[in-house]
Amino acid sequence: MTDRNADQPHDVRAFFGARAANWDAKFPEDAPAFAGGVAELGLHEGDRVLDAGCGTGRALPALREAVGARGTVLGADLTPEMLQAAVRAGRDRSAGLFLADVARLPLRDAALDAVFAAGLISHLADSAAGLAELARVVRPGGRLALFHPIGRAALAARKGRPITPDDLRAEPNLRPLLAGSGWDLVRYVDEDSRYLALAVRQG
Repeated sequence: MTDRNADQPHDVRAFFGARAANWDAKFPEDAPAFAGGVAELGLHEGDRVLDAGCGTGRALPALREAVGARGTVLGADLTPEMLQAAVRAGRDRSAGLFLADVARLPLRDAALDAVFAAGLISHLADSAAGLAELARVVRPGGRLALFHPIGRAALAARKGRPITPDDLRAEPNLRPLLAGSGWDLVRYVDEDSRYLALAVRQG
């Protein structure tokens, strides 16, 4: 399933590359929301977790705190400028950062316990393939959190756009998309203050 509203990789890099330097300053109040989203993953000491499409790494300190010193935290992003901003912010101290398209991750099968993905799904050129790749690198029973610090209605209002029936983040569209990509949706929250879709790896 290809999302006709999704971006191609070069478009994603161009969009975020031009905005990376000022990204955190534009959204200065998001840190508590990201920490709350990370908490929903139910991570344990020693777990292995990936922030897929980590951007400037706003979730990375919370992920590190959740898994402790024995855990593994990785941050992958397609845009070099975003990763550079994460380093300038010191968030590389919380995670190993690497440049990658999350649709083609350089990780072995079942390498992770969980994936955190903020604002990712609308930027995947092929949503089903991207979600299937995330499933490939997570062990059976592991978790995926699709997150955004504000809900769909609030985000649409911010962008001056209506919510459309084909929005992949809507539960009736997302549930079968996840199911066909190796995930079972177990929790769905869409309110002004946050968006969260929590899924468990099948198998």
